[in-house]
Amino acid sequence: MSAEPAGDERRVSQVTTDTARPEGGGRAAPADLPAPARQWPLLTVLAGVALGLILTAADAFRVGLILVGASLLLGAVLRWLLPEVGMLAVRSRFTDLITYGVPGAAIVILTLMAQPDPLLHLPFLDHIMRFAVRR
Repeated sequence: MSAEPAGDERRVSQVTTDTARPEGGGRAAPADLPAPARQWPLLTVLAGVALGLILTAADAFRVGLILVGASLLLGAVLRWLLPEVGMLAVRSRFTDLITYGVPGAAIVILTLMAQPDPLLHLPFLDHIMRFAVRR
């Protein structure tokens, strides 16, 4: 008689002992460097977002929000180009690209369209807004 249960009778462990690291989730720098240097992609994106939020709070809303959006876009570019990005890799590469890139692009585009004196005018949005807002 074998010690192994047959087929569907195997017991599944109730305790997770390890999780799979996301693709590209390894160190972004050699292991002998300190932790901040190994996580430079994430720290770069976070520093850009923090600086953008500070500028936004200091009445430079357009510059600050463009910096926030550009930082998210930089995160998407880093995730796409670099083989290892440390903790910037949270999900699969494709999901991270969408998660960083779409909000980053939306923030930049909406900031360029913000009143007063918008720097970008998209005519198709006038048609959408005509149905959403009655004058």
